[in-house]
Amino acid sequence: MAKRPILLLPDPRLRAVADPVEKVDDGIKALAQDMLDTMYDAPGIGLAGPQIGEMKRIIVMDLSREDEPNDPIVMINPEITGMSDDIVSTEEGCLSIPEVYYDVERPAEISVRYTDLDGNTVERDATDRLAVCIQHEIDHLDGVLYIDYLSRLKRDRVLKKFQKADRLNKKAG
Repeated sequence: MAKRPILLLPDPRLRAVADPVEKVDDGIKALAQDMLDTMYDAPGIGLAGPQIGEMKRIIVMDLSREDEPNDPIVMINPEITGMSDDIVSTEEGCLSIPEVYYDVERPAEISVRYTDLDGNTVERDATDRLAVCIQHEIDHLDGVLYIDYLSRLKRDRVLKKFQKADRLNKKAG
């Protein structure tokens, strides 16, 4: 399909709440493929609709290793239905905040409900990297970025860096 531009901080669309997908049609299937193409090209392991300016509740992920075949996951209107009390701290990054990585604490296990590309409701449990990735991508659908879990000092440092880069890009362009 097509690779799409990824929005970067401080684009205000990254802070907007995405709208539910009303039905899985050819347009949504094409969007999912564009998102996967964009994610693989970046390269990344997850991407949410708002990151490419599509304000729809759709996320894509692929946690397969480089030496494994692709194993894409598409979740439409995902919602977390349960989470463990156990917390895990893992280093996170984001395609919309490139080259910035911080440890973030999240529930270690979650349950999620979503619609797949065939229109079926799917319920699944997730642990480890998959649980963290799902939570990170669902946050994007709600206008939340992983830097929001950092201390105010660290978050402000990241914001200032990207605001400065944005100003310089606008001057140059």
